[in-house]
Amino acid sequence: MSELESQVEGTLVKDHVLVENKEMQHSLELKGFGEENKKKFYLKPFESLYLLYIDKLKLLRGKQEVSFEHLVDECIKHDPDAFTKFLIYRDLRTRGYVAKDGFGFGSDFRVYERGQFGEKGTKYVVFGLTEGKRQKISLLQKQIEQITTMGKEPVIAVIERRGEVIYYKVSKIQFLQNKDQPGTSNIEF
Repeated sequence: MSELESQVEGTLVKDHVLVENKEMQHSLELKGFGEENKKKFYLKPFESLYLLYIDKLKLLRGKQEVSFEHLVDECIKHDPDAFTKFLIYRDLRTRGYVAKDGFGFGSDFRVYERGQFGEKGTKYVVFGLTEGKRQKISLLQKQIEQITTMGKEPVIAVIERRGEVIYYKVSKIQFLQNKDQPGTSNIEF
């Protein structure tokens, strides 16, 4: 997937980036970036971080240019998972996928099959888990059930300590009630 041909110019508004150039807005939309909100076009924090990271965004606050590190700090103030979202988003984009904000399962994205953005709905819902961070299995089970009910394939993106992202497709599984029967023993871990 080819990315943007020219550099985007944007203005930092809290943790979002406002893009005012109409031609650039159209170009961004065609590539799966940004969305209109109250008649203004904004890039999400993870999109802004990605475009700044690949040097396709000139970001200003007033007359001062904003660096990648400063934007990371600004985004984390508003969302502690902002860097995790960026790592997943960057990895998906690098692999040729278009990802949009998810359905509210935490660090999640609606992901379109390669080459299907704008033609078909999303196929996957990818949500991130950071290695070493505890997660309740009941919450994970609930997320998987909700995603499956929507007709999407749930995918867990595990972010390793080094920042590498590993994906696991997940499906629903049901365990039968384990009851004591004569002549059997239960094993506990």
